[in-house]
Amino acid sequence: MINPPKQQEDYADRPLDCQEAMEPGFQAIIDCMLEVGWTRGETLRALKRLIAVDNMTQKENARMETQLAIARAMIRAGR
Repeated sequence: MINPPKQQEDYADRPLDCQEAMEPGFQAIIDCMLEVGWTRGETLRALKRLIAVDNMTQKENARMETQLAIARAMIRAGR
């Protein structure tokens, strides 16, 4: 079970609460990877790369959404 935020709006400890909620799952991933033969270093590097790829994907999706919004606005404006 993953703990939800203590409140929906922003609060001072929200990032720490998120980290604490994620900790058991993170440890489970690490343990599973070690169990099947990956090293801790390999696993942590792979997680960092996955985070980087996710960040790039989110930025590209936002850029594409912006371009689509502009194109839709131009079409509505008759351009």
